[in-house]
Amino acid sequence: MDDPDQTAFVVLMGGTLTQTERLKTMVAGRRTIAADGGMRHASQLDLTPELWVGDFDSTPAELLAAFPGVQRMPYPAAKNETDGEIAIGEALARGARSILLPGALGGERSDHAFMHLLLAVRLAEQGLAITMTSGEEEAYPVLPGEKSIDLPAGALFSILGLTALDGLSIEGARYPLADFHLPFGSSRTISNVAEGTVTITLHAGRAILLARPQDFSGA
Repeated sequence: MDDPDQTAFVVLMGGTLTQTERLKTMVAGRRTIAADGGMRHASQLDLTPELWVGDFDSTPAELLAAFPGVQRMPYPAAKNETDGEIAIGEALARGARSILLPGALGGERSDHAFMHLLLAVRLAEQGLAITMTSGEEEAYPVLPGEKSIDLPAGALFSILGLTALDGLSIEGARYPLADFHLPFGSSRTISNVAEGTVTITLHAGRAILLARPQDFSGA
């Protein structure tokens, strides 16, 4: 067996997470760091993180006791960054070039989830491959250039423009587009249906592709 890619990381975040076979495949072979309460997903995914960071304000005592051998990096609750951003920073310091973020979508704090979407775009602009997932949903930054995402045929996906989008093309979908201008705030690219691998080409702008790999309600 080949050695695992030492630049591919999982950073466990504190949002909701649904176990799926697709998610199990996505996390396999990656190094793992947990952000505070995101550690509760480790057992579910059969992962043992190499580092556990955060202020541990959302971590119950039984979870702390369940992972006595994992190195902890505590931070005070009064800090300038979220636990998730600190954990991502530690992954970058260890050479991460590809980061999967289970638990970065959903949960009780919509402000955290939205901030993570914006952070994902910033990291993608720095050349990193970023995927956010709740198990039920996956989010991928879309920047100028071409991006292909492997989705099950019939799965729902949407493209959410964070700006106006120029030269947007969508291939491998029920509703393709070619060199399209999408005004900021338009719903034109909501609820498309994948035919397999979806390829997005963009000339200018920033967006998020939000997919529901287990949702075939649009098929």
